[in-house]
Amino acid sequence: QVQLAESGGGSVQPGGSLRLSCAASGSISSISIMAWYRQAPGKQRELVASITAGGSTTYADSVKGRFAMSRDAAQNTVALQMNSLKPEDTAVYYCNAQRSPLDVSWGQGTQVTVSS
Repeated sequence: QVQLAESGGGSVQPGGSLRLSCAASGSISSISIMAWYRQAPGKQRELVASITAGGSTTYADSVKGRFAMSRDAAQNTVALQMNSLKPEDTAVYYCNAQRSPLDVSWGQGTQVTVSS
């Protein structure tokens, strides 16, 4: 079992930046992929960014060029640097860790609000 704890959410004006962090604990040695998802009110949860154990990243088209995901294996953390934030980025952001397609863990979520 993997436990995930997110931090770093908050409120920011359009064009601003936030950095989310996710600390993993427990059975972390076999994690293959970590990811950030988000869910806005009334919408389905969507993949924002992911990173493999080897460091390869993928991003949703809506955040390419604005968001950057990184992984610190020594600290067992991943981060999501979010720049040029837009109101449509407002959502609850969830950290996700996958050891296999049937073994997926989720954090509790952190709110990001982009508003003037």
